[in-house]
Amino acid sequence: MADILSGIRVLDFGRYIAGPFCAALLADYGADVLRIEKPGGGDDRYVLPVAGDGSGSMFLQMNRNKRSLTLEPTSEGGREIVRRLVAWADVVVANVPASTLAAMGLDYPTLAAIRPDIILTTASAFGSSGPYSERVGFDGVGQAMSGSVYLSGTPEQPVRSMVSFVDFTTGLSSAYGTVLALLERQKTGRGQIVEGSLLRSALNLSNLFIIEQAATGADRVATGNRSQTSGPGDIFKTTDGWIIVQVVGDRLFARWALLVGADDWIADPRFASDTARGINGAAISARMSAWCADRSTEAVLAALEKARVPAGPVHSPQQVLDDPHVLAAGLLERVAYPGLSEPAALAATPVTLSGQPVTLARAPLPGEHTDLVLAELGYDPAAIAGFRSAGVI
Repeated sequence: MADILSGIRVLDFGRYIAGPFCAALLADYGADVLRIEKPGGGDDRYVLPVAGDGSGSMFLQMNRNKRSLTLEPTSEGGREIVRRLVAWADVVVANVPASTLAAMGLDYPTLAAIRPDIILTTASAFGSSGPYSERVGFDGVGQAMSGSVYLSGTPEQPVRSMVSFVDFTTGLSSAYGTVLALLERQKTGRGQIVEGSLLRSALNLSNLFIIEQAATGADRVATGNRSQTSGPGDIFKTTDGWIIVQVVGDRLFARWALLVGADDWIADPRFASDTARGINGAAISARMSAWCADRSTEAVLAALEKARVPAGPVHSPQQVLDDPHVLAAGLLERVAYPGLSEPAALAATPVTLSGQPVTLARAPLPGEHTDLVLAELGYDPAAIAGFRSAGVI
């Protein structure tokens, strides 16, 4: 944990990925982030269980560097605690629809009545306006509705990514927006709402194809792993695995052509530009497939690197763990968690600052800091025991 955001207090009412990841990024750089979960732990704590208490890999990633308070926020006692927490906090993070925010007393008018300069960071599937605003949705919905799924796989079988890149992008952009709002508050003293949505994030990621469609009516369809805008850009089988190659620009194409013995293609009009190479990509992929077919992954990548052609291996999760660059660059941090047989391999924070190194601390146990936090809010031991016996905490 670095200390750039030291002194900033964040209430994390998030769930699953977008909200909790936003809050984790703030915690990485020093914010005091308080994860609020149901007594016993929220549903998202137990996705992909890996620890002895059932805590899952997603929770361990999303909630590093945080404290945990268990709370029933809609109970009578819970609402009282929420009011004190809001008065304590600078930022409230909640990735739930607007109607749920209101039901929990976390809508902006309610928060601002308690603390006028509060910042509310929200993330939902579709945002707070428009006909879909009250619909629920996860990452795959954003992928599908942005055109990404349609352009992946084949025309007969659209394919979504198993990696929740829309959720993570929403978390990243929400953290960015939160820091902007904090900087604005320093100037004006005013709080505001920071709003992200899965569809907004997904459309930003697929926007180049949307722009092209609006401008030209290209009506692209899926072509598997093969790039439609340059070439070679595809995944190729070697004797012992798979590799990806991505060539963009005339100079790179010429280097690739010389490497695979396709010198005559450099002046071939079929391959005269990235656009032409995208259109005729099937022929390029076939040529590259034949070149790779009797070579090992190591040999193929060594030759491509020598020619300075961008390429990489298709890794399994275990191969990621074993990759020498991942290990040497410290891209995964080993963080112990109670009941976990081996330390969790947490991805290091996605951006580094030369003057503020970050070290990750483990995710909290359910309610690990409940008594401490309530004492900080001014509750005495008797009041805390009363909340516990009533099922509030």
